[in-house]
Amino acid sequence: MKFKKLVAAGLAAAMMTGMLAGCGSSGGSDDTSGSDNGTEASAEDVTIWYYWETEGHQVALDKVIEDYNNSQDTYEVTAKYVPFADFKKQLSIGASADELPDIAILDSPDHASYATMGIFEDLTGKFDVDTYYEGAVDSCTLDGTLYGVPFGVNCLGLYYNEDLLNAAGCSVPTTWDELMETAKAVTTDSVSGLAFCSVQNEEGTFNFTPWLWSTGASSYEIDSEGGIRALAYAKELIDSGVMSKECTNWTQGDVMNQFIAGNVAMMVNGPWQIPTMQSEAPDLNWKVTLIPKDTEYASCLGGENYAVVKGGNTEGALDFLEYATEEEQVKYMMDAFGYISADQTIAESQFEADSPYQPFVEELQYAQARGPLADWPSVSDAISLAFNEVMTGTSTPEDAAAKAQETIDGIVE
Repeated sequence: MKFKKLVAAGLAAAMMTGMLAGCGSSGGSDDTSGSDNGTEASAEDVTIWYYWETEGHQVALDKVIEDYNNSQDTYEVTAKYVPFADFKKQLSIGASADELPDIAILDSPDHASYATMGIFEDLTGKFDVDTYYEGAVDSCTLDGTLYGVPFGVNCLGLYYNEDLLNAAGCSVPTTWDELMETAKAVTTDSVSGLAFCSVQNEEGTFNFTPWLWSTGASSYEIDSEGGIRALAYAKELIDSGVMSKECTNWTQGDVMNQFIAGNVAMMVNGPWQIPTMQSEAPDLNWKVTLIPKDTEYASCLGGENYAVVKGGNTEGALDFLEYATEEEQVKYMMDAFGYISADQTIAESQFEADSPYQPFVEELQYAQARGPLADWPSVSDAISLAFNEVMTGTSTPEDAAAKAQETIDGIVE
C-alpha cells in the first residue's frame, strides 16, 4: 500500500512545510514506498487552502481528507491553513508566482471578487448544483457563470429566552411591530429586550441587511423609502431603550454571551452559536424563530464556498468535491461546524423536527447572498457605516442613507 501523507489536525505550521511544493501542481507526489515488486506510482497531488482557525473545523476537514485519501489511490489531498486576513493577498501572490492551490475554501461574499481575478475554473456543467439553495449558488455565480460549489451555509434567526417572554405574557413576535412591543415588555433595568451585532464592518452589514431586505429594498437601494425605514427602525430600538448602545461594540460572540448571561431576552444570531450555547448554558430555556418581518421575511446568507483553481489539478479537485459533497461527509462537517448543508435535499433531512437548527433551515428559504459583486467590500463598508452612524446617533437615517447611496452608486454604476 502506498504511503499516505499525514493531514495535519489543526497544526498549520506542519502543513505549510509539506504542502507548498505541491501548490498549483497536477504532477506526481514525491511520497512513494517500496514493495516486493518495485515502487508504486505516486498519486497526483490536490492541495486545499482554507482560513478556519477553529481547531474543530480543521479536524473535521482533515478527517474527510484522510477518509478520501484512504478511499482511492489516484489522488492525494493535503490542506494548508492561510489566515483570513492574508487569504486574498496569498491568492494574488500565488497567481503571479504560479503557486496556487487546486481548491480554495473561501468566504461566500468574497467569491465574486476572487472570480474577477481570473483564477477560478468555470464549473458550469461540470458540477451539479440543481438541488442547492438558490442564494448559496448565487454567491458563487458571476455573470451567469458558476465559479464554485457551496461548502455549507448559515444565516441569521431570532433567538428568544422563552422563560422571559412567558413571564411578560408575550407571544413570539413575527413582525417589526410585534418585535418592538415584545422587546419593550421584557426590558427591565437589568435586561435588554433585543440585541444584535452593530459594529462597523462586514459583521455589522451581515446583521443589518435582513432588516433592509425585509422592506423590499436591495443592498444597493439604501437611500430608498425601505432603506430609510430600516435605518429608522434600528434607531428606534436604541432610542426606546430596548436595545443597548453597546451593540455597536459587540461582536456576534459578545451578543451570544450577553444572551447566555440573561442580560438579553432576544438576539439575532446564527446557528454556529448553538454548540457553545448547549455546552455553556445547558439549563437556559431558549428557542429560535424567523427574524420578524416588515413586508417580507429576510435573512443574510453566510458560509463558505469551494472554488477550483484554473490551471491546477481540475480532475482531482472535482473528484474530491464529489466525495466531500456526499451526504455522509456533508452531515459530518456541518455538525462539526454548526452549519447547514447548502444542498437543500440534505439540509431538509439533516435535523430532527424539534432541533434548534430546524428554524434556520426554514430561514434559508428567505436568505439572500451579499452581492455577488466584485467590489462588495466597498458596498459593505458604505452600508455598515450608515448603520453604525445611525445607531450611535451621529447621523439621521436620511442623511446616513444619502451619503451611503452616493458611495454605492459610484461603485455599481
